Formats: sequence, structure tokens, C-alpha cells
Amino acid sequence: MPDRTHDFGHYGARGERGSEAAARVLDSLVDGIASPVTSSRGLSARLRYLTRSAAGHDAMREAGITVTPRTLKAWLTGKQHPNKANMAKIDAAYWTLRRRNVARYLLKRLNTSGGTRVEIHPLDQSHVPVPHQRVLEYRRLNIRNWDAIVDAWSRGDAQALDNAWIDQMVNLGSQWGKYEYVASVGFAA
Repeated sequence: MPDRTHDFGHYGARGERGSEAAARVLDSLVDGIASPVTSSRGLSARLRYLTRSAAGHDAMREAGITVTPRTLKAWLTGKQHPNKANMAKIDAAYWTLRRRNVARYLLKRLNTSGGTRVEIHPLDQSHVPVPHQRVLEYRRLNIRNWDAIVDAWSRGDAQALDNAWIDQMVNLGSQWGKYEYVASVGFAA
């Protein structure tokens, strides 16, 4: 059985970790407020979403937003605007909370009917010298249990996500190590 890749790209291969590609697909499945945080509408909507629950207040605290209740109320009423650093923190807190709230729904959809089929596109070897190129083909894998992947993604834990992703890639067989790094991953929920 192959081991994890320690020196990816040494011969010029291009790609990204499969877990990072999967996280990007999961992020694309999460709908949210379309208006940017820099617009008054986008800022107001994010603040309302964050301040209507204890989980939202926790997400703001985790993002590093430490303002008084009076300042927060001024932001909500539009009498005062946060600085750029706080706007970035508000946006990060919003997406973190949104990811957590949607995770349960995504997990249900991904695990339904025996799992979800994943398409794995192999890494780009166009810059790798011919003697060092591998024979790689497009692969499909049906992931039946997404619990660990979605949990790690919703918490933003990249290492746990990578471990959970590799645990599923092992189901490709003895050559799973060829697909630790990929050009892209595709699935729909």
C-alpha cells in the first residue's frame, strides 16, 4: 500500500490535495448572502444572521470580534460602520456559522441512497519529464459515509479533513496514493 506523498511537485506535477478540492466543492454547495460585506445591505444581513443566536455570538467571538454591545447595536442600526479588519472578521464569522448550520443538511443529502459518487480528475503531469510520469486515469468512487469529511470541513480542520478524505481514497485500491493530489474533484448533493 502506498504511503502519503511527502515531496509533491518535485518533478513538476501540478495539483492540489484531494481534501482541499473536496472542501472547495462543499463550499460551493453552501448558499449565502450574495451582497458583499462592504455593502450596507451585505453587512446588515450578516450582522442580523450572526446576532440572532448564541452560536452566532460564539462565531463572532471565535473570529476575534471583541466589541461592546453598544458598538454592535450601532453597527446593526447603521449609525456606525466597522473598520476593514472587523468587516473581514464579520465575513469570516458569517461563513463559519453558515458552514456549521448547513453541514447537517449536506450530510443528509450526501449520505442518502447509499452515498454520493465522486469524480476524481488526476493531477496535471504536463510539466513532468516522461520517464517520471505515472499512468493516471480519471476515477470514480462512491463515498457511502461522509460524516467525518463533513464534520472536519464544517469545523475548518484541514488536517482532520485530509485524514478523513484519505480514509475514503483507500477504497480506490492499492493505487490510492496516485490520487492523493488531484487536478479536481467533482460531486453534487
